[in-house]
Amino acid sequence: MNEALPGVVAVVVVTVATLAIGTWGLRFSRTTSDFMVASRTVRPRLNASAIGGEYLSAASFLGIAGLVLVRGTEMMWYPVGWTAGYLVLLVLVAAPLRRSGAYTLSDFAEARLQSRRVRALCSVIVVLIGWLYLLPQFQGAGITLQATIGAPRWFGEVVVPAVVLVNVLAGGMRSITFVQAFQYWLKLTALLLPLLALLIVWLGDGAPHPVDATGAGPDPTAWALPLAGGDGQGLYLTCSLIVATFLGTMGLPHVVVRFYTNPDGRAARRTTLVVLTLLGLFYLLPPAYGALGRVYADALVREGRSDVLVLELPRIMIPGLAGDLLTALVTAGAFAAFLSTSSGLAIAVAGVLGQDVTGRPVGARRLSGVAAFRAGCVIAIAVPCLLALLVPGVGVARAVGLAFAVAASTFCPLLVLGIWWRGLTTAGAIAGLLVGAGGSGAAVLWNLSTPPGDRWGSVLLQQPAAWSVPAAFVTMWLVSVATRARVPVDVHRFMVRLHTPEQVPLERGQLSDSPAGG
Repeated sequence: MNEALPGVVAVVVVTVATLAIGTWGLRFSRTTSDFMVASRTVRPRLNASAIGGEYLSAASFLGIAGLVLVRGTEMMWYPVGWTAGYLVLLVLVAAPLRRSGAYTLSDFAEARLQSRRVRALCSVIVVLIGWLYLLPQFQGAGITLQATIGAPRWFGEVVVPAVVLVNVLAGGMRSITFVQAFQYWLKLTALLLPLLALLIVWLGDGAPHPVDATGAGPDPTAWALPLAGGDGQGLYLTCSLIVATFLGTMGLPHVVVRFYTNPDGRAARRTTLVVLTLLGLFYLLPPAYGALGRVYADALVREGRSDVLVLELPRIMIPGLAGDLLTALVTAGAFAAFLSTSSGLAIAVAGVLGQDVTGRPVGARRLSGVAAFRAGCVIAIAVPCLLALLVPGVGVARAVGLAFAVAASTFCPLLVLGIWWRGLTTAGAIAGLLVGAGGSGAAVLWNLSTPPGDRWGSVLLQQPAAWSVPAAFVTMWLVSVATRARVPVDVHRFMVRLHTPEQVPLERGQLSDSPAGG
């Protein structure tokens, strides 16, 4: 049997299943609210599975295992932070954000501060974060199909955007909810079953413990240290990574939009609790692949191909048909990861573009809500697809980590202060967003164009969150205090709306679901 054939079948099956479920979901999508937030009717268990499907991206499925292989246990802060970020979101943001009645982060900003300028700035940042996050998804798809079925790298970078575009155009958020819920359980199965087989092989052949192996990555002592060697730079990188992942989750547009799909604030909290369980279960698996790779796949480190560890380890450890079939299953999970995360990001970016770009009048003509959303979706996917084809490949987890840093430096201060502090002003919000976006954005550009270095200036730019997040918070607070006379006049009414459970009756109109905040 051609060893690529099972992988080809796996990719085709996942693609067909994705399109079939998305087409089925089209029956329920009619209005703009259906396309953008599923008319706020998604129940917690379904929504949690869908969030798990879109949140567990290429960085989770492929990147973590490769990072653990190369750099050791310090990289396990990625899954810890990505999971704990939902705990922070649960405590500070989930229920009030749902009660805001917004469709997008831009809607929330405008409703809270009554400012079109803040809305416009938020829209730009949402689009940039979305594109930065989509880039590694598409490039990861190219790497996966190249490694498993021998396809040229551009093939995966085109196929995934095409499938996502068809699915999102067909039914928007309603269709994608069903697709992503299916894809979470597929990804979990695709990692769990092969891992069980690999562990049986490892236990049976007397191979050394990963901590005792010396063939791959750093020496055993350094590989087992969780703080990057324990020196000043390593400690800074770890702390900055924790800040980015803990606080960046609440600022990711495709994560936040999911909480607008819940029926009420209580459902949003329940959804988050289930998500924590699902993510915790999944993130037990990739580090185990990284540890086994240290014993069996040191060649991937020498070749600079650590991102394909999950895909190639089954064939390395189990030659023959069994290894090919396990590789096909892992390939199916990886392909599902690209499709599900890309779909969520496409909807988040398309929602903003549909409201603020394609939905605006051009002369005497103006696209309807659904048509504007679909036009925005084309733009949302086309730009990162072109970038994936033109820009050299970047580390999957590294690029996603930078997206978290940007989100933590911009929308985290805006949401925390906007929800919990009455004194936030338009001037303060704009100043803080510009400082956070400027600092983290400069770091992104530096990382994408310059190899990592060992000087402190280079280290500070590798992981900017430790300084860019405090700078954004302090700037937003100081400028707001200096312009306290400009606090929105109806801030008290909006804060009551955010913090009052839906079961408590308020004055008429207070709980309207309009994006402008009622």
